[in-house]
Amino acid sequence: MGSLHIRFAILAIMLVVILSTQNYAIPSFSRQTNLPCSSCHYSYPALNSFGRMFKLNGYTMVNAPTIEATNEDSSRTTLQLLSNLPLSAMFLANVTSVSKKFATGGDNTFIQAPSQMSIFLGGEITPHIGSFIQTTYSLSDGTFGLDLMDIRYANHAKIASNDLIYGVTLNNNPTVQDVWNTMEAWGFPFVGTEAAPSPEIAAMNIPDGVVGLGAYGFYNNLVYAELSFYHASPAGEPYPPDSTWAPNLKGLAPYWRLALQHQWIGQYASIGTFGMVSNVFQAGISGPLTKSTNIGVDAQYEKNLDDGSSFIFHAAYEMSKITLDPVNNNNLKSFKTDLTYNFPEYISLTAGYFTITGDNTNILVYAPPTGKPDSNGEILQLTFIPWMNTQFALQYTIFNKFDGMSTNYDGNGRNAADNNTLNLSAWLLL
Repeated sequence: MGSLHIRFAILAIMLVVILSTQNYAIPSFSRQTNLPCSSCHYSYPALNSFGRMFKLNGYTMVNAPTIEATNEDSSRTTLQLLSNLPLSAMFLANVTSVSKKFATGGDNTFIQAPSQMSIFLGGEITPHIGSFIQTTYSLSDGTFGLDLMDIRYANHAKIASNDLIYGVTLNNNPTVQDVWNTMEAWGFPFVGTEAAPSPEIAAMNIPDGVVGLGAYGFYNNLVYAELSFYHASPAGEPYPPDSTWAPNLKGLAPYWRLALQHQWIGQYASIGTFGMVSNVFQAGISGPLTKSTNIGVDAQYEKNLDDGSSFIFHAAYEMSKITLDPVNNNNLKSFKTDLTYNFPEYISLTAGYFTITGDNTNILVYAPPTGKPDSNGEILQLTFIPWMNTQFALQYTIFNKFDGMSTNYDGNGRNAADNNTLNLSAWLLL
């Protein structure tokens, strides 16, 4: 470990000593419910059982003053409006050090302050409609844009004397509507940096700029089912669409999700499956397609201990069959898992493992010299949480294999371990 890595570790230890009083900040959901952030989260964004129910109910639980109106005979409420606009903000800064400089030259240590800034519109719109909408400034392109969006309608019904939560979600990213922390949008690592190297390929081949509409149901606190359909809706492209469009979905792409969960004293477990079928224009609005079929399984386990600490385990396995017109086929397999121990106060430790493999050696699909996407490694993270809306994370990513090889993966002498990355981040929500 280099001298800069050692200085990062010393700084992290100092933060534990300095930041040693507990308080609870109140972003928009917390202001709306008049509950501390810990009611819904172990630490942001990892949801607990109450947080999952809050999201499934459309972000509409209210325990704060509202502005209300009824019709003339008071038989129907015509307005229930939050007294304050449900806005929150996020600030994320990173200091990142990569083990070896890149072939392009320059430094291998990067400071991004901020790397991201976000504004959230999150809370009840009407008694059955709520929103989570995030717009983000990204340092890499210097612009604000829509990041994540999930607008929901939710209600309740009785079936065989058991409760059914049913609803509709309008969102812009498959898995952003999910309530478990195993999926792409909300899975570990929860915070990262664009300055860190990352493998070229991901299992779910969905381009930026989509919108989806789906229906879901959660029966008897046991069974969850969802079916959504996604369509191209890119930003920064001309309308009506033409040949200049970047890669985008052709037609509708179905996404499904099934899960079983069970909760008992001090413990929680879930197991689920998910999948998606998509056709993506490689460029423009006609011509060659990239066809993908994804199927996956996931599991989550939580254990709360008597001293206030907890263990949280996540795992997800995904298979993807990708066909690039006309004949380039590839079968991808992705697996990731992580285990977190949350101390009673201030600190959590997480260890994660990730791997992705592919069986195609066609260099037209993946980079030479191997033409394979195989990558794997470990992520270790120490998180300091002096307040529920303030997190400092020291994260170290180890690559055992990168884009197909352990050594000389780019043909220019760069090894997988040269991309090992130490990242110190500050994550503030208000």
